[in-house]
Amino acid sequence: MKLETFFEKFELFADAPDAVAKMRELVLALAVQGKLVVQDPSDEPASKLLDRIKKQSRTVHQPVPAEDQPYQAPKSWLWVRLGFLAEIERGGSPRPIKDYITDDPDGLNWIKIGDTEKGGKYITSTQEKIRKDGLKKTRKVYPGDFLLTNSMSFGRPYITKIEGCIHDGWLRIHPPPQITSDYLYSLLSSSFVYAFFSKAAAGAVVQNLNADKVRELPIPIPPLAEQKRIVAKVDELMALCDRLEVQQLEREDQASQLARASLARFADAPTPANLQFLFHPSYAIPPADLRKSILTLAVQGKLVPQDPNDEPAEELMARITTMRHKQKLKQYEPVSPDEGPYEVPSSWLWVRLGSISLASDSGWSPQCLPEARSGTDWGVLKVSAVSWGIFKPDENKALPPGMEGRPDCAVKAGDFLLSRANTEELVARSVVVVQTPPRLMMSDKIVRFTFPDEIERDFINLANTSDPSRAYYARNASGTSSSMKNIGREVMCNLPIPLPPLAEQRRIVAKVEQLMALVDALETQLAASRTTAENLLTSLVTELTSS
Repeated sequence: MKLETFFEKFELFADAPDAVAKMRELVLALAVQGKLVVQDPSDEPASKLLDRIKKQSRTVHQPVPAEDQPYQAPKSWLWVRLGFLAEIERGGSPRPIKDYITDDPDGLNWIKIGDTEKGGKYITSTQEKIRKDGLKKTRKVYPGDFLLTNSMSFGRPYITKIEGCIHDGWLRIHPPPQITSDYLYSLLSSSFVYAFFSKAAAGAVVQNLNADKVRELPIPIPPLAEQKRIVAKVDELMALCDRLEVQQLEREDQASQLARASLARFADAPTPANLQFLFHPSYAIPPADLRKSILTLAVQGKLVPQDPNDEPAEELMARITTMRHKQKLKQYEPVSPDEGPYEVPSSWLWVRLGSISLASDSGWSPQCLPEARSGTDWGVLKVSAVSWGIFKPDENKALPPGMEGRPDCAVKAGDFLLSRANTEELVARSVVVVQTPPRLMMSDKIVRFTFPDEIERDFINLANTSDPSRAYYARNASGTSSSMKNIGREVMCNLPIPLPPLAEQRRIVAKVEQLMALVDALETQLAASRTTAENLLTSLVTELTSS
């Protein structure tokens, strides 16, 4: 396959993760393998180039054995060690550096990692200068020198266009004039060089790249004329990649606008016809946005039509209130008009979570074993069992041998559970237990609400998950750290909940389940599409680089 054909097929794998970035990698890989431009037999061979470099090199040229050559280069090329071609020195830092920083305009440019631009190639300016006497403890660099990061994001090359000094996070590479600077940049940016540096770097916490290891890097040298042809072709193809990237961003922006418009259209009129726009083949709405939109419409009474034959929520609430009076349960203040975050249909009511429940309790947290329980032994659920929208019974800890469980804390099918202590994002998340193994107890960080049959637990779960409920919990959570917030049971009981008629609650839950299944299918389809595109891209890259 020709490289031009590969670029023509971009649309086939544009959905692959980092498609344009991988195309750039391919261009560099082909460039340094001698596959980007044709070899010209009239070119002066690299051996002649090497003879001239030998006269200037401070080191003795040692041929690179075949086993150290990452791949076979064209016959007119030569493999040499980078340390033979170029001077490689590590920077240094005057100590303490703050005593050498100066605002004197005649000071030396102090080049730091922060002076590089993301994705940039050159270093053109610095933020600080140091006094000239600091030069004794650092390394001076000149325009045209390469700077290589030797720690953290090691191996990233830059070309400096300014004179200055470098700290010890840099390696200075001073190439000979017989090597085209832009060819060396392409070489040092290629994947095989990064792989070499990855193996050469050392360090338990922060990986560092030793100058001696960099000197050992084998690099392929083409004839000088071919170096220039390679650079011209790389520039041409990188410019094409830039244009493809811009086009891809424009397509993504257009698709995003269409997606937002479709979501808005469905929110204004959630009809079956408008639903089709959410799953339009011309663009993909992010599944997370779809789920959020469906949930918002559900709790606002916009997902299914109201039925005038339904018993109003007011009558439903009257019966629940009677039940609570008979049990002498605490009465909660009505939800004031200011507390309702949005207007609900006339057949709905704003109520408090505590005012529609018949009981609430929490579990028990004895000292448990670190591992999960075995078989049907007693276990205590962790908050992670109720934090992710579905009940996860395997998230538990075993009771120590000989300790008896408490049946009153055991979870049952139909339970509505919330976590009262968790991260800022997950605290007070809820689940409805569909089924559960026996002998699993709530911990004291899990709260259970019991509702009468007039309440559809799955609808309350939707309401508790919605943005207004999350905002309510965020306002009322205690704890100074975002990694551990607490919600008291009284706060949960005072949560404002939109309550539809019971029949509508059930229609809403059924509709949400139907739509979420469509979203799940869409998410699977998008993942499969990305995988197909990625596999195609990988196959084409392999075909081009191995031919």
